[in-house]
Amino acid sequence: MVQSFWKKNKKKTYMDPKKKETVKEEELVDNTQQVDQEAEASAADQEAPSQEEEVLTPEQELAKKLEEANAKIEDQNDKYLRLSAEFDNYRKRTMKEKAELIKNGGEKCISSILPVIDDFERALKTTETATDVAAIREGLELVYTKFMSVMGQNGVEAIDASSEFNTDFHEAITTFAAPSEDLKGKIIDCVQTGYTLNGKVIRHAKVVVGE
Repeated sequence: MVQSFWKKNKKKTYMDPKKKETVKEEELVDNTQQVDQEAEASAADQEAPSQEEEVLTPEQELAKKLEEANAKIEDQNDKYLRLSAEFDNYRKRTMKEKAELIKNGGEKCISSILPVIDDFERALKTTETATDVAAIREGLELVYTKFMSVMGQNGVEAIDASSEFNTDFHEAITTFAAPSEDLKGKIIDCVQTGYTLNGKVIRHAKVVVGE
């Protein structure tokens, strides 16, 4: 710093043609010392606040930690209240949706059966004037086929009663003497058709088993 100051002053002294006076070395040294002292004082002033911030009394440090802990607790409490409110809204919404599902769960199935009911109404009106039994039977068979198709679209299927007796699907209401040896322990007749809904038995088929 002294050398730079010396060069600066020396340059100004010899480059000014109006001033022929020379600067004494003692004056330059005094000026450089003054500049160094001012620079050191400025640096000390800048470092002083940081040193004061770093050095805290035990009471101040404890108060600072307590303030930070309270801020963290307040933040966590706010998050908890928000989460609790969101969960309460979700619980109410799901309960409402579940109640509506239970109440109107069969709406789709009923809507698909309505056209079949229309066919039955038309068939009943036809029987009032029709005299051809074969035609009436054919109409009823068409309505029945359509109805079973609609039931199949909703996952309802009839249980096969012509296969081997199976307690998972069949219910033996009585036994009957088998007309042949190969029919013993097998289904001879079906008294009531059974049904499954999406693979689950909702009504067992009531059958007669040969013995």
